[in-house]
Amino acid sequence: MAWHEWPLILFTVMAQTAVGAFLILSALLLARRISAETEPRLHRAMLGLWVLMGLGLVVSVMHLGSPLRAMNALNMVGHSWLSNEIAGGMAFFAFGGLYWLLSVLDKGSEGGRRGLMLGAILAGLFFMYAMIMVYMIDTVPTWYTGLTPASFLLTMGVGGGALAHLLLLAARHDVAVADTVLPVWGLLVALGVAIAVMLLSLHLGGIETSVTSALARVPDLAVTQSVRLVLLAAGVLLWLWPLFTKRTPTAALMAASFGFILVSELVGRGVFYGIHLTAGLG
Repeated sequence: MAWHEWPLILFTVMAQTAVGAFLILSALLLARRISAETEPRLHRAMLGLWVLMGLGLVVSVMHLGSPLRAMNALNMVGHSWLSNEIAGGMAFFAFGGLYWLLSVLDKGSEGGRRGLMLGAILAGLFFMYAMIMVYMIDTVPTWYTGLTPASFLLTMGVGGGALAHLLLLAARHDVAVADTVLPVWGLLVALGVAIAVMLLSLHLGGIETSVTSALARVPDLAVTQSVRLVLLAAGVLLWLWPLFTKRTPTAALMAASFGFILVSELVGRGVFYGIHLTAGLG
């Protein structure tokens, strides 16, 4: 495990979760599935999304050492994926945060706010693409695989889906289909996570250098991944419980589900940084 990389672990998981949730909620808002009565409550509840994203940006600066380094990194926008990632994250937070603020205050035109939402969607997608490309390094065979973008997208799917449902429940939403579709979505994405975990073990088993092997980088890999999957299963089970029992889901139960899922993804990201291995070196 690479807990010394905790700023990056927190940043990537928080950012991917926030972007995933924003995309889902934006789709519902753009499709006008949210009623006029629910929309103001949902916008107030979305404060949690922006707090999560803001915290992610703060810890990412801690990894760089100082805000000045983050600003200097922007000098390479268009030439460096790290710079593109920082620019994309800041653009997503700026567009999305301004959209949220104007919506909560009921200021500006509806068209203007929708334009900001669309800007945030595009910035969020670019942000996620740039984040993926930061880690697609051909000299790091443990990361240079389709499993890297898959794992990031899966975090967006399961973490973002859980957060979106939590915010909908906190807003006392009236989109009945969401209480069925989102838990099933969570189950399907969680199955994808389990498959990715198994494929990662196979991928790592074939990587060795003259000094060490990929599996040796995380000697407790099987145990750690098992803990991750148990946490994920617990979160998804809580998410699905209202469907099994034919009861109305509550924000409290969904908060517990989201907590398990978020911790599970943090554990998985710790494994990701722990398997870093440069070709030809230890």
